[in-house]
Amino acid sequence: MAEVRNKQVVLKNYVVGFPKESDMNIVEGAITLNVPQGSSDMLVKNLYLSCDPYMRLLMTKEENPSLGVVTYTPHSPLTGHGVSQVVESGNPDYEKGDLVYAMTKWEEYSLIPSSQICFKIEHTDVPLSYYIGILGMPGITAYTGFFELGSPKKGENVYVSAASGAVGHLVGQFAKLSGCYVVGSAGSKEKVDLLKNKLGFDEAFNYKEESDLNAALKRYFREGIDIYFENVGGKTLDAVLPNMRLHGRIPVCGMVSQYNLAQPEGVTNLAYLIFKRVKMEGFIVADFCHLFPKFLEFVLPLIREGKVVYVEDIVEGLENAPAALVGLFNGRNVGKQVVDVGHE
Repeated sequence: MAEVRNKQVVLKNYVVGFPKESDMNIVEGAITLNVPQGSSDMLVKNLYLSCDPYMRLLMTKEENPSLGVVTYTPHSPLTGHGVSQVVESGNPDYEKGDLVYAMTKWEEYSLIPSSQICFKIEHTDVPLSYYIGILGMPGITAYTGFFELGSPKKGENVYVSAASGAVGHLVGQFAKLSGCYVVGSAGSKEKVDLLKNKLGFDEAFNYKEESDLNAALKRYFREGIDIYFENVGGKTLDAVLPNMRLHGRIPVCGMVSQYNLAQPEGVTNLAYLIFKRVKMEGFIVADFCHLFPKFLEFVLPLIREGKVVYVEDIVEGLENAPAALVGLFNGRNVGKQVVDVGHE
């Protein structure tokens, strides 16, 4: 069986502080295009790869195994969610040509255990890249975090931080579809304009221009916040807590402001969880995989009918993947950051 070149993105070494492009290398590997005899593994060609903030946590040497996080190995390819096509299958449930959404490696071809395939892609009337965004992990994260943990009611007040990101821009739209008043924050005028003019948020503001976040939130939420969809942590969370309404809910999806800090920032206003009887709950999307069919029933018609706007930021080629991943932490991306590995 022929051996082919296999371009890869590998981690040079564990990262301290903000990640840099130079923390990763582009290397030319090689791979034989077949599955070892008797193996149930899958050989796949990677078509689209997902850039996600959680990947930064995997670049750190984990000193606390109780967290259950398996970090990356230096000098090995990064791993992440992707859309791939089966080249050869050792599992009878899949055959050559099938399209799958899987946990794969940052390379052109990957040999992966069939257990890492999340699902076979059946609906191909929407762009394949959607399966690492609105129809993949970010989409079901927005759906389960908002509906399952947020328990929205019509007329409630919703605040979304990192609102132009992969998850946030969907949460805001799901909230509007639920009859809520929605305000989002983002880090540039371009993103604020997108939230208000294209994504249907009632209001939006640039947090970098607000010297007093507490005052900004009081301006937009005179009666307080019922649901805060937490993506950033730190100072934003601290400002939100005094502005929560009685029996408010805070689904904790991410804390991107903290991922690159050697010493995480403290939060001083946690007592408001008591005073306001607020429910604050962290979640990981893997806990909600069983809701995926229900989620597809909800979101596919919205996409087909144009009732939800999905924003992608696509870069071409593995050689541009490190810059795309690093861009998540300096606000470069708008919407879901995708790497198009290239099509034959």
